[in-house]
Amino acid sequence: MKKTILFLLLSAAAPFMAQAQKKTNGTVLELKTSITDNNIVYPESFEQNTQKMLEGWYMKNYAATDDRYKREGDRNTDDRTIRERLAKLPTVIDMPFNSIVRDYIDRYTRRGREQVTVLLGLSNYYMPIFEQALEEKGLPLELKYLPVIESALDPNAVSKHGAAGLWQFMIATAHGMGLEVTSLVDERRDPYKSSERAAQYLKDLYNTYNDWSLAIAAYNCGPSTVNKAIRRAGGDPKQQDFWSIYNYLTPETRGYVPMFIAANYVMNYYPEHNISPVLQSKPLITDTLMISDRVHFEQISNVLNIPVDELRVLNPQFRADLIPGSREHSYTLILPSQQVHAYLLSENDIKNFDAERYARRVTAEPGDAPTGGALALNTGKTDNPTDNEPAVDAIPVAASSSTKGLRTITHKVKPGESLADIAAQYEVSPEDIKKWNRLRRNALRTGQMLRITTGVADGASRDLVAEDIPAQTEQPVYQAPAKSKKSSKKSSTRASTTTHKLKNGDNLSSLAKKYGVSVSEIKKANNMKSDNLRAGETIKIPSKAKSSKSSKKKSKRKRRR
Repeated sequence: MKKTILFLLLSAAAPFMAQAQKKTNGTVLELKTSITDNNIVYPESFEQNTQKMLEGWYMKNYAATDDRYKREGDRNTDDRTIRERLAKLPTVIDMPFNSIVRDYIDRYTRRGREQVTVLLGLSNYYMPIFEQALEEKGLPLELKYLPVIESALDPNAVSKHGAAGLWQFMIATAHGMGLEVTSLVDERRDPYKSSERAAQYLKDLYNTYNDWSLAIAAYNCGPSTVNKAIRRAGGDPKQQDFWSIYNYLTPETRGYVPMFIAANYVMNYYPEHNISPVLQSKPLITDTLMISDRVHFEQISNVLNIPVDELRVLNPQFRADLIPGSREHSYTLILPSQQVHAYLLSENDIKNFDAERYARRVTAEPGDAPTGGALALNTGKTDNPTDNEPAVDAIPVAASSSTKGLRTITHKVKPGESLADIAAQYEVSPEDIKKWNRLRRNALRTGQMLRITTGVADGASRDLVAEDIPAQTEQPVYQAPAKSKKSSKKSSTRASTTTHKLKNGDNLSSLAKKYGVSVSEIKKANNMKSDNLRAGETIKIPSKAKSSKSSKKKSKRKRRR
């Protein structure tokens, strides 16, 4: 009896339930245009240092802009016009309009006008790369604007969560896609490889959801977060899209699809908002080479006369300006197409250019001086913005010359010192100092480190560091002009000393006892103001003959008394 009554009640209520369900589905569809949100979170890409990007190497050399975006403000555009323009975009992915999309469009066209100028300039180089990767996977080309909101087209962008590159991959995701991420190479920053992997990832996401709005949202926050939101939204998962699960997503992900729509709008309709069209001042045509040797950007730069900044822009995946190629693993190097043939012709010259400075240290003995140059991660900063002169501060202590009596030492430039002053101090020529340090001008900066090959002892300056280590390179030697009798006398006095390489535990008293001289004589020979010694440093020791001669004079004076 009870079952019969229950069946009759459900039957009577069925039409009302169907109507309610129809009304709910209608509301879900209307969310695309009626949804609102007063707590919009802007992405990190909106906070890029736009001025720095404007002054970047590519923007200064390949993009032509004007200041129209400054002189003329944004035009007042009503919602209807924007809605019509979005509808006209030739896209497969839906571009609905609502108040959230409008807010992001205003952020670009009103408060981010200068940033849009940069994005337009960089897009001349990056968009063809993205389009090619998407086309190969058969994906909608409008997805090329995802890196605009992910990284503001900065291949070196790193989020607060550790995502990096144009497409902002986390390390774990990159490893899963077969991208290499080490201290020297980060293929998340490689425009070609990262675009290829991003296209495949987007294709997999679309095959999972069969809806581009959900696939794009999952690209941002991960499939697990989207799946959780779909479950919380209820109903048939196949009927859900981004807008139906909007309120169940995190604030950061909620703005992702609206921001993608806004990026498509502004990158197509920027002239309608008085933002200057960006033109290429000259085409940047590139080609690739496979490198199986360890090569530093400065070696390529010096031989082929290519700015290091250009190599960094074209090859951001090499984090320390070094290509760690080997027989087992080759790496792709991107160069301006006209330089590829020059590289092939000069390959040996490039590998051998200052090879010791960039060689990897494979063995070491206690007390050995470093023979290779230090590597630093590429942060996108330019060491010498005025020219392409290598940073000599990083030059290590070089080996002594193969010419007997000569040593290669390092001099730290003091305030007010000129090239001529330093040359006179070590009895060498200014031109030799410029040649040894690859200087293109006479100007020096305080604290700069210079390599100098000289026979002059280094005790006169406490800013010198020298090591008596075996010769590895032969440096050009400047022959000083003949000296007067007075100067030759000084030279003989200077030659009546020996050198001692300090070890751990050495002190002035033990050295004086060992060599039979006084502490004051050692300090005087080295112009020392304190008794402090540093292990590894080489100091001068006066000869015993000199000290014995002085002791005889003292004894004679005592006898006379």
